[in-house]
Amino acid sequence: MALQFEIMAVTPFRQNCTLLWDDGSGEAVLTDVGGDVPHLLAQVKAKGLQVKAVWLTHGHLDHAGGVVEFVSHCDVPVLGPHCEDEFLLQSLPEVTAQYGFPVSPAFEPTRWLEEGETLSVGNYAFQVLHIPGHTPGHVVFYCAQAELLIAGDVLFYETIGRTDFPRGNHEDLIGNIRSKLLVLPPQTRVIAGHGRMTTIGHERQFNPFLQF
Repeated sequence: MALQFEIMAVTPFRQNCTLLWDDGSGEAVLTDVGGDVPHLLAQVKAKGLQVKAVWLTHGHLDHAGGVVEFVSHCDVPVLGPHCEDEFLLQSLPEVTAQYGFPVSPAFEPTRWLEEGETLSVGNYAFQVLHIPGHTPGHVVFYCAQAELLIAGDVLFYETIGRTDFPRGNHEDLIGNIRSKLLVLPPQTRVIAGHGRMTTIGHERQFNPFLQF
């Protein structure tokens, strides 16, 4: 038995929503439910899984725009991001309309997350790390047991998240990646918020934004 995952690109921005589940218990979570909710519900049903929560890395529309619709079909708690992203969740109605997405109501998560908290999927524990820079309330989820990092829009294959959005900060992002993520084991697999997977070791060696 093992921790399994399926990455599903949703919304016109092709944001990586990840379905994580424990083979042993059938317990599952969805990270960053940005949209395309009928597809996500169908995938969960096809696998016979029991979603226990939605985890959010941050409040941008392509990561959080489908949450209200999803929980209307599947009544589960929404965990994260950090409370510094509250302004983004409150602005969802205007921003989703502006970009031509299905309009999302504003919402608050069931619980804001803090650095050092632990979440679980079945028998697998995920550490919450607060990584401001792309947004002020961005968090990531790290499972040492499965050598897996759900990185949202912090770290990508050979690049990093944009910092030109409201309350973004390039120096904060670089500093947090170096101090909290590059110290993880090099074999740690990274599921980014968009695009292909990578590893911590690859980014240490080849990411031009992270070279000392």
